[in-house]
Amino acid sequence: MYNELYETLSKHNQEHILRFWNELNVVQQDKLSGQIKNINWDQLDELIKNYVIKKPETNIPEDLSPADYYPMVPKTEESKKLYIEAEKKGKELVSNSKIAAFTVAGGQGTRLGFDGPKGTYPITPIKEKTLFQYFAETIKRASEKYDAEIPWYIMTSKLNNEETVNFFKENNYFNLSEKNVMFFQQGTMPAMDREGKVLLDEKDSLSLSPDGHGGSLLALRKSGALNDMKKRGIKYISYFQVDNPLVSIINPLFFGLHLLTDSEMSAIMLAKTNPYEKLGNFCVSEGKTMIIEYSDMPDELVEKIDDEGNLSFISGSPAIHIVSVDFVEKLTADSVIDLPWHRADKKVSYVDDTGKRVDPNNVNAVKLESFIFDSLPMADKTMILEAKRENEFSPTKNKTGVDSVESCRKMLINYDCERLEKYAGVILPKDVDGNYDIMVELSPLSFIDGEDIESSKQRLNKITFSRGKKVYIE
Repeated sequence: MYNELYETLSKHNQEHILRFWNELNVVQQDKLSGQIKNINWDQLDELIKNYVIKKPETNIPEDLSPADYYPMVPKTEESKKLYIEAEKKGKELVSNSKIAAFTVAGGQGTRLGFDGPKGTYPITPIKEKTLFQYFAETIKRASEKYDAEIPWYIMTSKLNNEETVNFFKENNYFNLSEKNVMFFQQGTMPAMDREGKVLLDEKDSLSLSPDGHGGSLLALRKSGALNDMKKRGIKYISYFQVDNPLVSIINPLFFGLHLLTDSEMSAIMLAKTNPYEKLGNFCVSEGKTMIIEYSDMPDELVEKIDDEGNLSFISGSPAIHIVSVDFVEKLTADSVIDLPWHRADKKVSYVDDTGKRVDPNNVNAVKLESFIFDSLPMADKTMILEAKRENEFSPTKNKTGVDSVESCRKMLINYDCERLEKYAGVILPKDVDGNYDIMVELSPLSFIDGEDIESSKQRLNKITFSRGKKVYIE
């Protein structure tokens, strides 16, 4: 086994990986061998040449322009008719069990001060339901509402897969059918030093990191999830990230517009709050929709103003997509996906030549990731739909401050309060500044949209909503 591995690695100047081989037992050797064989070394050589040895330059196309999008509220009679038809078609897709939910959930809750998979973090303001539970209850209600099967595919990572699966088992899959919840692991890429040498995390293990959410489409194929979708007759995938509980997993208008525009990949857009908000920018070049990262956009484009005094590049991406199953199959046909890679310079602990573990004080390594939004230019047709930020996007990335647990919980409360007022006519107490002076939590088991709230109007108006109180409604 050693000779075979050495021959492979020496061709790619990575034979240092085996320097502790004789110190390893059989189990450890098998572990390291498996990791080595799982890497496409020819591909890695190209990546090292283009992304590690030299820093890749971001080329902004000269013809770059803002992408068109469907506005949140239709502005013409023709558009109104289209939206009505789209919502009808979207509901039919759900009812006919053509939709699957897909959550990218490979991260840990470290930045939240939480030891465990991020999806197991308790996020709701009153009942402290976890992110996974909140999504599960939404899917369960939608399944009942539309009398449909909505399978849920969850992409974990090597780091959190076992804990995530056990969490669902311990909670009886939140009363979803176990056969409709499928877990699979994200792919990995090795971390390298700046000369392109792969780092060892331990003597028997490479330093491996998740390969980015762009790897999710390939992971669908390699895990068998794509075949499972095809057997079920699933046509469209509702893609979202685990840290955003406000996402509309089942959005009939979004599904319907995707269908009616014959799109292969669609996206939700949010109007940016300022030119430099940290959201990718929806753009078009040579007729192809693409996302340019906020850090890569030139200042003159970021700050460009249109004739009406608004930001030209107003469309920001919250990473909410619909992806057609046929498109995923096409992109991953040869069990590879040709997405561009993105370089991240990081501090990475490693085992040095003496076998000592080193925790560097400064950036010492390069990690490579691919992003799902880079699939957009590969689609023959795309569609972008504007959404109201307060109804769709509440990222839980930090413990406090911007995009935090605090801001997310506040948004969840405001969202439920606004829906009660809008669809049930409930009058809620507010303070002198017009902010809600009450904590409300609506259970997704009963309320996933305005229709659900409106149909419970009588019951909801019998509830006492007192100033400063906590009110949970199921």
